[in-house]
Amino acid sequence: MLRTNLSTRPFYNERAVHVALVAAAILVLVLTAFNIVRIVTLSRTNTELAAGVSRDRAEAARLSADAAQIRRGINQDQLELVVAAAQEANALIDQRTFSWTAFFNHLESTLPPDVMLSSIRPRVEDGVTTVTLVVLGRRAEDVDEFMEKLEGTGAFDEVSLLQQDTTDDGLRRATIEAVYTGTEPVPAGSPARGAQP
Repeated sequence: MLRTNLSTRPFYNERAVHVALVAAAILVLVLTAFNIVRIVTLSRTNTELAAGVSRDRAEAARLSADAAQIRRGINQDQLELVVAAAQEANALIDQRTFSWTAFFNHLESTLPPDVMLSSIRPRVEDGVTTVTLVVLGRRAEDVDEFMEKLEGTGAFDEVSLLQQDTTDDGLRRATIEAVYTGTEPVPAGSPARGAQP
């Protein structure tokens, strides 16, 4: 029996190689198509964004020019009058919100028997109510007692004696200034506001 190899070249599985090459080519084509679509989409988006930026810059320039023209057309004297009128209106609104009833209740509860209230001048600036009181007392100790009681209410802060002299009748006249907050401290042992019993 004759055992010889008659083939002139070794046998290769060419079908598997062809299938692998075709699969690789299809994969490359799919990736190329995806990249082309992505590039076109990003390019279109970039163009739209660039156009939007140009429109926004043109609109900003137009608005800046309009604002500059309006500022040039404003009469500074009239503007100052309007600002002053607005400040005056705000001051009147602040004074209107001042509760005279609560204020006099605080004074009545603190005024010693030997002290008389001569004048009251509230002043509201930047939301802070400052009160100037002129009182007459028989002794300086009575005025000091009144000032201590004012601070003790919690409705007055920064109570200070501005001026003190003696009248022709022999009474002590004192000018007192204080910041009126209108609040009272919560008494010890009482529940806080809003607390459930």
